[in-house]
Amino acid sequence: MIQKPKTFAQRAFDQRQLILMSVPLVLYVILFSYIPLWGWTMGFQNFKPARTFSQQEWAGFKWFIFLFQDEIFLRTVRNTLAMSLINMTLGFITAIFFALMLNELRNVGFKRVVQTVSYLPHFLSWVIVTGLVASMLAVENGAVNDVLTALGIIKEPVLWLSIPKYFWGIIGVTYVWKEVGWNTIIYLAAIVGIDPALYEAAEIDGCNRFNKMLHITLPGIKATIIIMLIMAVGHILDAGFEMQYLLRNGLIQDVAETIDIYVLKYGIQSSNYSLATAAGMFKNLVNISLILIANTLAKRAGEERLI
Repeated sequence: MIQKPKTFAQRAFDQRQLILMSVPLVLYVILFSYIPLWGWTMGFQNFKPARTFSQQEWAGFKWFIFLFQDEIFLRTVRNTLAMSLINMTLGFITAIFFALMLNELRNVGFKRVVQTVSYLPHFLSWVIVTGLVASMLAVENGAVNDVLTALGIIKEPVLWLSIPKYFWGIIGVTYVWKEVGWNTIIYLAAIVGIDPALYEAAEIDGCNRFNKMLHITLPGIKATIIIMLIMAVGHILDAGFEMQYLLRNGLIQDVAETIDIYVLKYGIQSSNYSLATAAGMFKNLVNISLILIANTLAKRAGEERLI
């Protein structure tokens, strides 16, 4: 006898334990992610803290127009995009390459040691990392200058943190050092899920380790790479805050300030909360739009997608 499909209420009753377990998470998301969206109304007001909501003066798109006419804001958008693209590109390439290299190690003990050492910097705060970078790049007793001088690459110490053209590269290299081990974990997990029979068949056909890596391992983690890329695109305007804020100075300010620093400096510290809200809304809306576009392109290409 053919059973009738269960109703929504019946399926919900059968999965009541899972639903009850998800209630705290749902409440957390509503409380800290959706209810605060009410504050976006400040972006359309000349917000004054001492006034109630009904007493606020509505300004329409005044602050959004101001942002796109402000050269400082446009410069911070350029800086944010540049640093974010550098971090994303270097982060993807190094994480995938490092995962492939770790997968090729046959000594399990050595492999675990290398992996553990590589992801330990992830647990350091950016404040500590910034202090290490500043010490390493110092003119006097800085390890980088000392090593390069000893090798004859440079004749005299370089003011690394005072030359604008070096700043984005410093941010990118530091990001890779801190996050490459952590980003590698998910790719290693994807590699473990590849059927070992594929490697055995390739070995019988005479493939060497490089060919197996190229034709089996990389295609095997292709879906994971695309999903991670879509998620990374959704954070394209999140280039960071702590490191740029702590390392910036008058000489490199034009290339160091990001949107988050702009919000703090010209919005919150100046008590212009409407401007700060408008800048934050712009960043979030761009990130959401890009992740939807990337997801749509992946869908049309027949690849894995988030939605």
